[in-house]
Amino acid sequence: MSRKLVRPRQGRMIAGVCAGLAQRFGRSAGFIRLLFLLSLLLPGTQVIVYLVLWVLMPNEDRHPASRY
Repeated sequence: MSRKLVRPRQGRMIAGVCAGLAQRFGRSAGFIRLLFLLSLLLPGTQVIVYLVLWVLMPNEDRHPASRY
């Protein structure tokens, strides 16, 4: 399980938010995407949370793997 919450370059569909969450929590990206789509059926601010994560989560390139 990756410790950093970043948007990966590989496996993106829109912005990479679901792919980044999937990597962080050790789940498949498809599962996270399905959960997000199902959550859209419920009232709430899911789209706003997605947009905020898109802005706040850095791209994978900004955090290169540590060489220690």
